[in-house]
Amino acid sequence: TRNPTSPKTRQHATSLRHNQTEAEARLWAHLRQHRLANVHFRRQHPIGPYVADFCAPQEKLIIELDGGQHLDQEGYDASRTSYLEDRGYRVLRFWNNDVIDDLEAVLLVIQREVQGE
Repeated sequence: TRNPTSPKTRQHATSLRHNQTEAEARLWAHLRQHRLANVHFRRQHPIGPYVADFCAPQEKLIIELDGGQHLDQEGYDASRTSYLEDRGYRVLRFWNNDVIDDLEAVLLVIQREVQGE
């Protein structure tokens, strides 16, 4: 099923791509151009009313990076995750500081998920 995405959501995704966080930039360096397990990831990928930080559409896998602001928006994150899971996506969440402090561990978790381990 197609997920209707508004022009405003697409514009927001473009803006996020141009203003990525340090953690997003570090992870993207390892996900882009099929670098991790030969999987095609997109960054700031619109799905319905939401923009996923990273999405592997064929694998139906979404990776979300959370900063401190997510402590205050647990309800929003839960409804967002529910929306995405209802559309068949698996959602992995990592804290920004995990990406910055232990990128190899984060990549290992993603690789295991992609390979179905």
